[in-house]
Amino acid sequence: MNINRLKEIREDKDLKQEVVANYLGIKQQQYSEYELGKVLISIEKLSKLADFYQTSVDYLIGRTDERKPYPKSILK
Repeated sequence: MNINRLKEIREDKDLKQEVVANYLGIKQQQYSEYELGKVLISIEKLSKLADFYQTSVDYLIGRTDERKPYPKSILK
């Protein structure tokens, strides 16, 4: 996973790790470990981050350079 992208997008939005960690319901230290690549992020947390940053999971993990989110699916 492209861990640099998590830090990059957070810093682009001028956010501190504590803000993102609170949104995810975790401690700042755990979020820091995500950014450092020490701990893998669950699918649920990645999805939440994509919603938070209004992008796609593919962008967060480096599969695309397109920041725009995908259109929402009508299937749930």
